Amino acid sequence: MTIKEFALLCGCNPQTLRYYDQVDLLKPVKVDRWSGYRFYEEEQALVFVKIKNLQMAGFTIEEIKGLLKLDDRAVYRAFGEKITEAENKLRKIKEIQSSYRTEMNQIQKKINEVREQVVQIMRQYDPTVEFGIDAVRYAGIVNNVSQSFDGIDSDDVEKFNYEDFHIGNDAEVEEEEEYLDLLNRPDYEIVYEKHGWANVRDFLAQCSDLTDGGEYALYFRLTKLKQLYSVPFMNTILGILLAENSGKKINLSCNVEKTDDGQNHFWLLSRK
Repeated sequence: MTIKEFALLCGCNPQTLRYYDQVDLLKPVKVDRWSGYRFYEEEQALVFVKIKNLQMAGFTIEEIKGLLKLDDRAVYRAFGEKITEAENKLRKIKEIQSSYRTEMNQIQKKINEVREQVVQIMRQYDPTVEFGIDAVRYAGIVNNVSQSFDGIDSDDVEKFNYEDFHIGNDAEVEEEEEYLDLLNRPDYEIVYEKHGWANVRDFLAQCSDLTDGGEYALYFRLTKLKQLYSVPFMNTILGILLAENSGKKINLSCNVEKTDDGQNHFWLLSRK
């Protein structure tokens, strides 16, 4: 039988038979040395059926090669093992499906708990003296902080510390590592600094106009009283800068540490 006739008998296309020949699963009984035509015997259709079913059951080419050498009882046993494997996999998927909703609910609960903690401590803070903003503007900042939690995923929550939380709106806000070395990092330059100040409102206007596309780090060393409210302090300064640079694509990070000389210090650094 020609390859076309054998393909019709098996209910497949010739390309499948050429592939089986290529991977040594089902070789033609004869290949014409001049034309290259492949010829098959009718009995080989039984081998084709076996290959097709084993392939549909998920056996690899190499596994099928081995099974073709065995009798039908061995092939049936192989099917049984494959069924057991599939059942175990299905059972595992069902277990994951069952735990998925529970874990998602637990993560959402964590997000809500952290949100409540952050919002609560911010509502206890009065920014009037420090930043010179009124209650309405501050309420907007607190609301933005609360909404920022909507974008937190499960991986973020697992490593989340609400005391290090920062606010983000149109701009990106991220946690900057190794602040102790920030002032000496070669990839940052100081663009503004202020020392011995009483409140941020005394100097904020001098450094609030940021460059579109810039990446900035705000670094504070504060007296003990100010540092007690580091969460609302950081979120407020970030919220003000985001609002005053609305429409710009900027990246902001902020860190607060306790001062070692009883004075307040501030550095605004820009990535080079």
